[in-house]
Amino acid sequence: MGGLFGVISKQKCITDLFYGTDYHSHLGTRKGGMATWCGNGTFARSIHSLESSYFRNKFEDDLKKFEGNSGIGVISDTDPQPIILNSHLGKFAIVTVGKINNIAEMESELLSLGRSFSEMSSGSTNPTELTALLITEGKNYAEGIENAQQKIKGSCSFLLLTEDGIYASRDKYGRTPLIIGKKDNAYAVASETCSFANLGYEEDYYIGPGEVVFINVDGYRQIAPPKDKLQICSFLWVYYGYPTSSYEKINVDDVRYSLGYIMGENDPTPLDASSAIPDSGTCMAIGYASGKKIPYRCSVVKYTPTWPRSFMPSNQSERNTVAKMKLIPNKSLLREKRIAFCDDSIVRGTQLKDNAQVLLEYGAKEIHIRISCPPLVFPCEYIGFSASRSPLELITRRYILSKEGAHDRNLEKYICASSLEYQHMVNYIKNDLQLSSLQFNSIETLVKAIGLPKESICTHCFDGSSYGG
Repeated sequence: MGGLFGVISKQKCITDLFYGTDYHSHLGTRKGGMATWCGNGTFARSIHSLESSYFRNKFEDDLKKFEGNSGIGVISDTDPQPIILNSHLGKFAIVTVGKINNIAEMESELLSLGRSFSEMSSGSTNPTELTALLITEGKNYAEGIENAQQKIKGSCSFLLLTEDGIYASRDKYGRTPLIIGKKDNAYAVASETCSFANLGYEEDYYIGPGEVVFINVDGYRQIAPPKDKLQICSFLWVYYGYPTSSYEKINVDDVRYSLGYIMGENDPTPLDASSAIPDSGTCMAIGYASGKKIPYRCSVVKYTPTWPRSFMPSNQSERNTVAKMKLIPNKSLLREKRIAFCDDSIVRGTQLKDNAQVLLEYGAKEIHIRISCPPLVFPCEYIGFSASRSPLELITRRYILSKEGAHDRNLEKYICASSLEYQHMVNYIKNDLQLSSLQFNSIETLVKAIGLPKESICTHCFDGSSYGG
């Protein structure tokens, strides 16, 4: 997915920019970057790979070169950024998050107009550079930003750093968040509100879908008003978001706790304890224990001294090894126990199957898996939360293929929690993963836990219902 952080201050901004960007590291593991406006017509910029190390480790040695009172940073799961351009609008730096689905179409259009692309390090068009070129088609920044948001299909939120300040533009359906924070001598804008607290910022304004705001040291003003339709990604609350963050003023931990509580309250299965598949299942597992009125125990613990987060290799067998090695079962708590293990979702099912087998080998009597969201049936088309390249990487689609002869046939039968097809699919996944039982939350429960109207939440990965380009 990725995350953005920007700051403009009355004093040197690099400390806030460095730590604020780092607080988005849970959103991506591929690239990190920062840029500051140094004055005298110049920017400072650094971009590093994060695939084998952490943001702070990679950027600490660069900090001395970042002058200036304004800057932007990014954790990116796609392309190297920030991009810096000199254009008829002036010099600017830009960082983006999202997923542009019509890159090839836009690339052809711009090339036919005589434009060129220089950021080809990955062998394909850099979506951040594409966004920047679309902006430069405008007569001014406001018109250029509107042009980019209208032409991009998918989603794209971005921060644009100029000599005068920062333009913050949320994607037109608000699938990814942007929030403004303030303190006495500075303003910040971020994807994650968890980046504010330790830097002294208070949440001040939630940017709306398609809204554009200009931020300078004196405050912020609206450049373009929010659009009428909101489709914020529900998976932010399920998995991607940090527990202390809020979107649309709705806290992540609160939603995950509610998802667990509702499920536990309505689950008649005899159980001895609730536990979590760390870390994203923890908030749900605590809620589940409370709703079920059983103890919450740490039956599996992540080895945080060396596995605070996984740098997943591309090779699947190596990924499986990493997933296993970072989690240590507690034999004392597992032996002869019937345990509900809570997790955020099931994608391929490979890691969960391996985890369940290990837990049984360590003496657990029964392994019951409780998933905070509905089954994933559709790959994400808007923010790329999953690395799945094909629908058949989803365990649900493989089952549908086996039953229907095509993975995309009669999908409406498999997304309805009350249908026989849905129940048979869940039973198949349970047996395939060698579980004692398996339950998913329904879409209705997910919507209830978040607290926004269904039409304001993107649930595309569960029911294919999202709209817009």
